[in-house]
Amino acid sequence: MTELHYKVDADGVAIITWDVPEKSMNVMSFEGLQELEDGIDKALADDAVKGVVITSAKPDFAGGMDLNILAKMREDAGDNPAKGLFDGVMSMHALLRKIELAGMDRKTQKGGKPIAAALPGTAMGIGLEIPLACHRIFAADNPKARIGLPEIKVGIFPGAGGTTRLSWKLGAMAAAPLLLEGKALAPAKAKAAGVIDEVVPADELLAKAKEWVLGASDADLVKGWDKKGYKVPGGTPYHPAGFPTFVGASAMVHANTWGAYPAAKALLSAVYEGLQVPFDTALKVEARWFTHVLMNPSSSAMIRSLFVNKGALEKGANRPDVPDERVKKVGVLGAGMMGAGIAYVSAAAGIEVVLLDSSVESAEKGKAYSTGILDKAIKRGRSTEEKKAALLGQITTTADYADLEGCDLIIEAVFEDPKVKADVTAKAEAVIPETAIFASNTSTLPITSLAEASSRPEQFIGIHFFSPVDKMLLVEIIKGAQTGERAVAKSLDYVRQIRKTPIVVNDARFFYANRCIIPYINEGMRMVAEGVAPPLVDNAARLLGFPVGPLQLVDETSLDLGAKIAKATKAAMGNDYPDDAVDEVVFWMVDEGRLGRKSNAGFFDYDEKGKRQGYWSGLGDKFPRAEDQPELDQVKHRLMMAQVLEAVRALDEGVLEDIREGDVGAILGWGFAPWSGGPFSWLDIIGLKRAVEICDGLEAEFGPRFKATQSMREMAASGATFYGQKVKAA
Repeated sequence: MTELHYKVDADGVAIITWDVPEKSMNVMSFEGLQELEDGIDKALADDAVKGVVITSAKPDFAGGMDLNILAKMREDAGDNPAKGLFDGVMSMHALLRKIELAGMDRKTQKGGKPIAAALPGTAMGIGLEIPLACHRIFAADNPKARIGLPEIKVGIFPGAGGTTRLSWKLGAMAAAPLLLEGKALAPAKAKAAGVIDEVVPADELLAKAKEWVLGASDADLVKGWDKKGYKVPGGTPYHPAGFPTFVGASAMVHANTWGAYPAAKALLSAVYEGLQVPFDTALKVEARWFTHVLMNPSSSAMIRSLFVNKGALEKGANRPDVPDERVKKVGVLGAGMMGAGIAYVSAAAGIEVVLLDSSVESAEKGKAYSTGILDKAIKRGRSTEEKKAALLGQITTTADYADLEGCDLIIEAVFEDPKVKADVTAKAEAVIPETAIFASNTSTLPITSLAEASSRPEQFIGIHFFSPVDKMLLVEIIKGAQTGERAVAKSLDYVRQIRKTPIVVNDARFFYANRCIIPYINEGMRMVAEGVAPPLVDNAARLLGFPVGPLQLVDETSLDLGAKIAKATKAAMGNDYPDDAVDEVVFWMVDEGRLGRKSNAGFFDYDEKGKRQGYWSGLGDKFPRAEDQPELDQVKHRLMMAQVLEAVRALDEGVLEDIREGDVGAILGWGFAPWSGGPFSWLDIIGLKRAVEICDGLEAEFGPRFKATQSMREMAASGATFYGQKVKAA
């Protein structure tokens, strides 16, 4: 055995220890599944073995399944991928059912061997599905541990029995947060919810599990669903108590997914149908729905972008081959909202921070942002006063540039004015080491131009955070014309330190993310000016799978920011500026004092607490609704293509070098329809031929902003796909 190790101790308990070589956390592979089955077979066949404990040699139990297994099942099936997936999933069900029945006589329900799971730390996905098949689950009292089934977050659902066992064990309503939301619980909360059975001191974990195994009776081994007359908590779908649960769950799923995510609906179907048949049949129902989801291109795209590609980028897939550049001391220039957030995430990663502003009072105000986050964490039981003190101790506030001495990375987050940025660049470079990297957190100003203020342009780079910094996962790294490889490596290593996902792009107006977000927002406002009903605009976006529509999004980001960007863009582009129709809406709204949520007035009305009340009626006075409203599909196509075409243009122009970064960046940066896997995955799903047809129709009616690129036409003609022909741009 290489991934799971089998040993029988002096008490006759077989210990199966999961320990995948060269990985910090266990993930299940084909080899691991086979070794687990071999170990169970060996223990059940050995009369000297009294029972089994399945545990881990690592600090955590398991992070889940290696999702490449699912891809291989599909590939190995050849012309019948659905059968290959179904058969592979059913083989996993057979293994876990073998663990559950443990050699007992099915009629007498006697003669089985007790099997316990001992979880030293985090147990996610298959790392919980295996324990759910065991007869008793013990978890160490580990505050860092999380227990759950997160599959729904990557476009699938728990398909190795987790969906069926959890819903039969807890009832559909109690299981819903773990299954439909992918919630992960600390051990104590998992026990309170009924997910696991025991929480014990970490140093007693194995001993307690063995003690139970040696004292277990035949009755302790029989799961509720294998007992005659078992009643599912909360009632089955046809029971008067259970029926309302499924009515509510169906409404909740639709409210949260707007029908765009196939996995949630399939999961609910598996639970609904599975609770009306015997348990073994329910497992088969789960396997069929799981196969159905895996055959949907959405699941493959989500897994690829949110698991495979995201993981590769976080591990440095595009990092230059230079020595380690981890950051020891970072200087943050500007203690406003962005600078304060950057200081917090840096200190939370154990990096020494110097937070500089025009006065110590302003810098202290920025530091107070970290205090506020930590106080909330303490109130929720997620931190302690000691941890708060330690983190705050990492942040030094100052107004003196001399205190930046020794910083190996500077992140400038001052006002978006080239003159202000040039001034702080010169002052910082006068005191920091010659080897230090200087980064600007600008969201719109070209990095190459800003680097003109630096005496070391090869060490000047853009590190664009998204707001709020502590919550947003994406960081956009922008290479200027003279940016060197060490600056890129330093930025990537820093982003990895603060546990965020990086994408690296070349310098151009609005870089990558904002380049795509702005046309999305603009298209929504353009439709308002045309008389399209605002609810139709935003709801079309929600039906596409976007978290918010363009009108709601511009309210959140503020209309005066949009006006400022529009003025700067028009000044730069002159007669080529394409968005005068949008400006009519933006500038009028700003003149009316409707700046968005921050002014409690925008496209929406807000109450005194800032809660949205509905669309502002004044919109209809200025821009009357057209009597004939467009078809829903046309609105969807306009919103989708406004973004997707910019992503393709960014790739064609070399701003974007890697389509993986384009897809991951789109989902994490602005919530681009996660079900699609990102703009390039979406184009592969619908096909380039269909995409060009949509663009041609939109161009004929609405103008050249919807013109399909030459690269798209060539791919459509040849039948090529983005992921089929390339990962990186040529």
